[in-house]
Amino acid sequence: MPVLHKIAVIAVLCAVALGVLLPGAHRPDRGVRAARAAESAARAEGRPATVPQAAPASTPPSSAPPAPPTVSPSGTPGASATPVPAAAPAAAAAGADELGEVPVLMYHRILPKAELSLDRSTAELRKELERLAREGYVPITAAEFAAGRIDVPAGRHPVVLTFDDSTPGHFGLDARGNVLPDTAVGIIEDVARRHPGFRPTATFYLNDDLFGLGPRAAEGLKWLTAHGFEIANHTVHHPDLSTLGEDGVRKEIADMEDRIVALTGQHTATFAYPFGAVPRKRAWAQREDGRYSFQGVFLAGWKPSESPFDERFDRWAITRVRSEGKIKENDCRTMCSTAYLDELAKHPGERYTSDGDPATVTVPKKELGRLAPAYRAAARTY
Repeated sequence: MPVLHKIAVIAVLCAVALGVLLPGAHRPDRGVRAARAAESAARAEGRPATVPQAAPASTPPSSAPPAPPTVSPSGTPGASATPVPAAAPAAAAAGADELGEVPVLMYHRILPKAELSLDRSTAELRKELERLAREGYVPITAAEFAAGRIDVPAGRHPVVLTFDDSTPGHFGLDARGNVLPDTAVGIIEDVARRHPGFRPTATFYLNDDLFGLGPRAAEGLKWLTAHGFEIANHTVHHPDLSTLGEDGVRKEIADMEDRIVALTGQHTATFAYPFGAVPRKRAWAQREDGRYSFQGVFLAGWKPSESPFDERFDRWAITRVRSEGKIKENDCRTMCSTAYLDELAKHPGERYTSDGDPATVTVPKKELGRLAPAYRAAARTY
């Protein structure tokens, strides 16, 4: 068990003092790390730390994500007392725990050689993806994760690969329409070819420049969606939304959405805050009738996310982990992707392990109390 469990009391007292309980702080060590890493992520992006707001009292009906295909909410008095069916033998044998943590990895520029703290080199990206493949992770999209549509083989673990700012190192096409091999998409596809079962997908949060594709922007976005990648909204100009009023927030998001729809004919399903900066009212970024309606919103850090089936999961403030190696100069020695993947490898019981059936949610009996009521009818235990 991680040593930081010993400071659980301190974490809780801090949360009470602040008047905010950070999403997913049910594990004391992760709650403490979240508080420190929020500040670290803010400093890294050159802005003041932003504390996620509390969940809104109600969710706009049109933006509610669908449940897994055959799952229906219990929602009836006394439903929690209904016996939960036994897990399938294969799920139990795989050690399924679909309330475990999921790494949602956040990447920025991908370059031949990293230049800034948020950059990753092509070699570093390939190394991290190869590690994920070896350790049994299977990529899913941000939209699938936010909506709880997780279809991963039994015994394996979902991971969400997100790339912010739509820079040229993420994706490009040659003159014949083939993906450039040294971009993030090219590397993801190559790792998938070398590791059967490693699904070649990722989510790209778009700003106005659109990978530097210029007049080929429509061609490029359609290539991505046709090949199983997700495109998503990250505003037109990448402003700090915490400094804007309602009209400014909505214009940045809606104008980007309008451009994506004009180029692809499709709306996006998720949104990521530039700099992780939350506007004064979260509802401004969630939905505007006729222009955008998201299923989930992602922050800029700072820890693996709770399972979407966990009662503490907040789809309007989904946490991510910055991709970076362990370094002494900042909190990445314990907070970034390499450190967190090391910890999940050392403590495999903390990570999401699939039961192989997207229509059920299998958890060990001791974890059943954390299951969100809407998924009670899908629950299986062992």
